[in-house]
Amino acid sequence: MSVEKGNQTTLTEFILLGFSADPQMQLVFFGAFLALYLVTLAGNMTLVILIRIDSRLHTPMYFFIGSLSFLDFWYTSVYTPKILATCISEDKRISLAGCGAQLFFSCVVAYTECYLLAAMAYDRYVAICNPLLYSAAMSRSLCVGLVAGSYIGGFLNAIAHTANTFRLKFCGKNIIDHFFCDAPPLVKMSCTDTQVYEKVLLGVVGFTVLSSILAILISYFNILLAILRIRSASGRWKAFSTCASHMISVMLFYGSLLFMYSRPSSTYSLEKDKLAALFYTVVNPLLNPMIYSFRNKDVKEAFRKAIQSIKVPR
Repeated sequence: MSVEKGNQTTLTEFILLGFSADPQMQLVFFGAFLALYLVTLAGNMTLVILIRIDSRLHTPMYFFIGSLSFLDFWYTSVYTPKILATCISEDKRISLAGCGAQLFFSCVVAYTECYLLAAMAYDRYVAICNPLLYSAAMSRSLCVGLVAGSYIGGFLNAIAHTANTFRLKFCGKNIIDHFFCDAPPLVKMSCTDTQVYEKVLLGVVGFTVLSSILAILISYFNILLAILRIRSASGRWKAFSTCASHMISVMLFYGSLLFMYSRPSSTYSLEKDKLAALFYTVVNPLLNPMIYSFRNKDVKEAFRKAIQSIKVPR
């Protein structure tokens, strides 16, 4: 649908092409994404519940891991239901308001995860560099404040990002060659000058991502120095292993995010961008609970106890 304004036709709705126009392939994609979605929801909520009910997991580190799992539960729910609907419905339209809402909430979760990963890096810094003061330094109020601050920062950045995007006028074909309303394909349809938009977007994204990465790098630089001062190899390995899961999450999240948004708009390849977006919107929330649980003895023990406690006695 479009509205005539002067000599231009302003778009009021869009068509999401998704991944394929082939009906059979759409059913395959539907089955695959539904399975991934259910596994992601189950994995993240299981981790949140385990951290909540097992007293041994009531530590700052697991508080942040639980917060990340809750965020990933929300993260995948922003995208996957629309992907599933697009796969099985012939009506692939999304209104301008719906597109704006999807972009807004996708920005909230992405920016929040940037800040939350930085907070988790600080937690690992305190745990390794000041182990004797860890419990006092990472108090409950500080942990709650860091998580709340991550969400506040996510919402504020999302407001700026979304308002800046929908300040543009969209005209021409209303087809979005993507599976959700993201900034790059929307900018491709803009019939207004995007120079100011790109500068504001670079400022918002650049400040958030670079400041978060800087905080993570500073934390890990100090962690590395502390690990090098440990004399025993077993002690160094134990210290390093406590950071390994977080480092993997950081590399997966920022790797795909920087691939998406660190290039000028003239070099965008929507096919490549769809693959990168698929990774950080669907795959990464699936991998995070696995990363933090498969090699974690405390989580596996908590899971074993939980399973035993719900078994029906014979």
